[in-house]
Amino acid sequence: MDIMLFHSAFGLRPAVHAAADRLRAAGHEVRVPDLFDGQTADSTEEGRDIKDRIGQEELLRRAIGAAAPYSDAGLVYAGFSLGGAIAQNLALADDKARGLLLLHGTSDIAEGTAVDGLPVQLHVADPDPFEPDDWLNSWYLRMQRAGADVEVHRYAGAGHLYTDPELPDHDEDAAEQTWRVALAFLDTL
Repeated sequence: MDIMLFHSAFGLRPAVHAAADRLRAAGHEVRVPDLFDGQTADSTEEGRDIKDRIGQEELLRRAIGAAAPYSDAGLVYAGFSLGGAIAQNLALADDKARGLLLLHGTSDIAEGTAVDGLPVQLHVADPDPFEPDDWLNSWYLRMQRAGADVEVHRYAGAGHLYTDPELPDHDEDAAEQTWRVALAFLDTL
């Protein structure tokens, strides 16, 4: 499976490379574009500042540019938090997308979006201050109306970016369970 994996607002950090290596060890081809041009953040606020300086449109342009050379083969789009939102936007616009793996983040869904049974899996903390219950319920219903085949996995007590061992949110048990479920999902695509 060809996977395009997008980093969070913390940038392309070692945890993203470790995740890509885990996916590669399971037999997948994984690309991890650096949408922040080498910049990384030490806090959520610093990450937001980098994202805001670059701008949402430019981040999407960079993501599209990174994915375009590989999209004809049918990519699985994946991402962490901000990267999940970017991955979602690309997957919903790519009629050859084979799947969407969201870790810690979602994005709004444009009216009229339609996909034909796109497999989608979301892993999110419960509760998550960036993905509150009302938002997730609405997101789930809109994804289903768009035609996606959606699974949501919630992890009680975990912090927002619980898969990153270098962050205070890290939850080893939740992270390992996430990777087991995600790898099984990718095997079905």
